Amino acid sequence: QVQLVESGGGLVQTGGSLRLSCVGSGSTFDNLAMGWFRQAPGKEREYVAGIAWNDWSSSGKHLADSVKGRFTISRDNTKNTVYLQMNSLKPEDTAVYYCAASYTYLGPQESRYDVWGQGTQVTVSS
Repeated sequence: QVQLVESGGGLVQTGGSLRLSCVGSGSTFDNLAMGWFRQAPGKEREYVAGIAWNDWSSSGKHLADSVKGRFTISRDNTKNTVYLQMNSLKPEDTAVYYCAASYTYLGPQESRYDVWGQGTQVTVSS
C-alpha cells in the first residue's frame, strides 16, 4: 500500500501563495486518484481538490467552489507527487491540509479514500 507524505505548509500573509506537495511511496502511484482535504480548528474536514490518475482530461480534476480560481491541482507521476498550488490565500484557508489516495474513487467522500497522509499546517495571517 502506498504511503503519503505532505510538505510545503507554513505561515503566509493574506494574498500570498504556497505550493503543497504530496509524495507517494511504497506502491504504484500512477493508478491512484488523489485528493486534497483540509481541516480548520473546530471544523469538519472538507474536500478541496481532486485529480484522477490521468489528468489530461478536464473531467479528471475537481476543485471545491471555495478555492476555484485560486488553487490548482496537478500531478507528476514520474515523481510520484501531487501538488496543490494555492494563490491569493485568505485567512479562512488556514487549516491542516491532507492528501489522500483512492484506488477506486475521485470525489469529496472521505470514507472512500484508502490512504491518508499526516497533514501539513497552512496558516494565513491577516
